[in-house]
Amino acid sequence: MKTMLPLLALLLLVALNLPAQTPHKLIAQPVNSGFEPAHDSYNGVSCASDGRIYYVLCTERPEVGAQMYSYDPATAKVKHLGDLTAACGEKGSNAVCQGKSHVNFIEADGKLYFATHIGYYTPGAGGRDVMGVPPAGMKPYPGGHFLSYDLRTGKFENLAVNPNRDGIISMTMDVRRGRLYGLTWPTGHFLRYDLGRRELRDLGPIPGQSPDAPVYRAICRAPIVYPDDGSVFFTTVDGLIIRYDYQHDALSVVEGEDMKKDYFGLWDSDKPGHMGYNWRQVAWYPPERTIYGVHGNSGYLFRFDPRALRIEVLDRITSMPSKRSGMYDQFSFGYLGFTLAPDGRTIYYLTGGPIYMGGKRVEGKKETAKGEAKGLENLHVITYDIPARKYTDHGPVFYENGRPPTYVNTCAVDKQGAIYAVARVTEKGGTRGDLIRIPPVLP
Repeated sequence: MKTMLPLLALLLLVALNLPAQTPHKLIAQPVNSGFEPAHDSYNGVSCASDGRIYYVLCTERPEVGAQMYSYDPATAKVKHLGDLTAACGEKGSNAVCQGKSHVNFIEADGKLYFATHIGYYTPGAGGRDVMGVPPAGMKPYPGGHFLSYDLRTGKFENLAVNPNRDGIISMTMDVRRGRLYGLTWPTGHFLRYDLGRRELRDLGPIPGQSPDAPVYRAICRAPIVYPDDGSVFFTTVDGLIIRYDYQHDALSVVEGEDMKKDYFGLWDSDKPGHMGYNWRQVAWYPPERTIYGVHGNSGYLFRFDPRALRIEVLDRITSMPSKRSGMYDQFSFGYLGFTLAPDGRTIYYLTGGPIYMGGKRVEGKKETAKGEAKGLENLHVITYDIPARKYTDHGPVFYENGRPPTYVNTCAVDKQGAIYAVARVTEKGGTRGDLIRIPPVLP
């Protein structure tokens, strides 16, 4: 009978479609960038063509701007590149600073393009944060900017400022056509900036979502360009798929398809503290001319075909312990650390894994009105080989002191397979947000 147990266990794994794996421990190494006020980052970490990792450390202080850095994997050296408030030409203006950049860098013609966001909030009704009321003596936030950073000269260029004074919470770029696109917070407007014409246009509120809705926090963090025709796709908290038509310079709701899938769960769009039916993160996959993405709360991987305008749900790519528990991860918005690796075929995903004590899963609070971790959980590295349809949980990540990295909503992968993210780091009695490096993980 004893000899049958391994076989029965294997048959059970096959029946549940769960690969037989033995996750191993990965040790994350924190980088000290020297910026004590650094808070949590969302996106804002990318690997450029020069092999360096570029990242932004955010801040919640009204008088302190976010800072941009580079990390050289070959030398393990950090270089401070600039203050984003200064890069926007607002240093010394006594206005609320450019406290965040919540977008990944996009490289084109030797420059990195990105956008800035407000980091200073005021608690609002029901636990929802609103744009910060300036402290006495300070001017209001002037609005988010589109910026570029020249990799060769190290110079920033201030391209445009949002005319409605919102922050720019998410961004994408059509490299072929020289267009930047952004979604604003809190009013949820769609911006487009033409590099050749140096022209900014505000196309107004997102269709199908009232700018006065109480779910203004749940703005899609991942608009994406369909390079064949210049369309831009993004979603709403109610699951609508929105398309920007390049030819007509206009927005519309995609008919006949949406993100409202039973597998993604049931979400009340009038209730804060979640991203609803928004896709959380997406990536363009050239071999198929399709978009791969993840629904953050449920952890389901899907494929969106921008030609057929159809979504295909593929697999749940949460950690193995999450799959077995059948529960959502603890971060209320779902994780953003999802990227296509330099090999062009492997998705890397940084997600949560439940912690068990005394044989019982450690549970967090049931509800929250904002984006936060409801409870402590481990961080897992997941890879998904697209052509092979191969899912792998490489196990939990820990610091050398045994603690798991937390508030990880960033992910970049270098050519050697090393992973970079911004996480909370506790050292010498203090906690800051900073870059971490996870040793190479190969699919």
